[in-house]
Amino acid sequence: MIAEITIDEALKMENTLLLDVRSEGEFNEDTIPGAVNVPVLNNEERAMVGTLYRQDGPVPARRLALELVAPKLPSKIAAVNHIATSDDLIVFCWRGGERSRFMAAVLDTMGYDVYRIKRGYKSYRRYVNEYLKKEKLTQTAVVLHGLTGVGKTEVLELLGQKGLPVLDLEGLARHRGSVYGKIGLPPSPKQKAFESEIVKFLSSIDKKGIFIVECESKRVGNLIVPLPLMNSIRNGIRVLLYAPLAERVSRIRNIYTDGPAHNVEELQEATLSLVKRLGRARVEELNKMLEERNFEPVFAYLLTKYYDPLYKYPDGPSEEYDCSIDTSDVEKAAIQILNFVTGLPEYKSYNDKLS
Repeated sequence: MIAEITIDEALKMENTLLLDVRSEGEFNEDTIPGAVNVPVLNNEERAMVGTLYRQDGPVPARRLALELVAPKLPSKIAAVNHIATSDDLIVFCWRGGERSRFMAAVLDTMGYDVYRIKRGYKSYRRYVNEYLKKEKLTQTAVVLHGLTGVGKTEVLELLGQKGLPVLDLEGLARHRGSVYGKIGLPPSPKQKAFESEIVKFLSSIDKKGIFIVECESKRVGNLIVPLPLMNSIRNGIRVLLYAPLAERVSRIRNIYTDGPAHNVEELQEATLSLVKRLGRARVEELNKMLEERNFEPVFAYLLTKYYDPLYKYPDGPSEEYDCSIDTSDVEKAAIQILNFVTGLPEYKSYNDKLS
């Protein structure tokens, strides 16, 4: 028997496979986080069926869809059998229409306990949009500030390992937020997928008092940070991280030259985008040093002459922040931030409720 469920009910279910039966193109733009893709129709087939539907109506379109799907149905069932870890499956398509209805019926016949999301992916997108309409979040953001290279990402990772709720926006965006930000990283997600991952994180900690995030502008690469999250970042508890220039340069080198041929060609191409800001002669000089693998002077120049004046953070302790921490030793810095965060009233209030 196939059960029809709402998106809220689907998101609360655990240990259940989410099966997105839309085309690979739809899936790659966005899906419900955690879903796997077993398309009923691929991109080309979906276009063919859609064209026939518009020209001749639903019955010929359904017949064509069945002709296209039937020969591949055993392989699709085998794919589900391979990835399913229990008999419970949640199936959805674009708007809870023919594709999810068809696949749910087949999987039900194969003995699975099938749940089908009413109004499909569109109901999930509505859920995300409603969540992001809030003016502010219920949690308080503890925001890490600091000059480029002070180790904000490394600190976030360590804090996450220590059990604090951490939102790594650059990790979700697959972009490090600088001119070299895409080097060595896979393609960034689409805006909808970026928003979905943010909402997944925020909803998972909905009753917790705090979360940790790096200070970001409203864009990370080409992706836009949702407004309620930006408001929380702007109004959050401010933690300043700082480190000596030599330490920052060393970190930058370790990150951006860790790749084939030290990523020299990618570094040079990215540096060319700074011609308008630094001048062609300076960029050519920097690229020549990159070609010679003379990395430290390049990164030191970009930090002191470009990024530091751009962001204007202090390079040492400052009373303008709620807490200032030296990240020369990132493990030690993470412990200091952990102690600071767990001492906050917002954190204590949440944990007192659990007691």
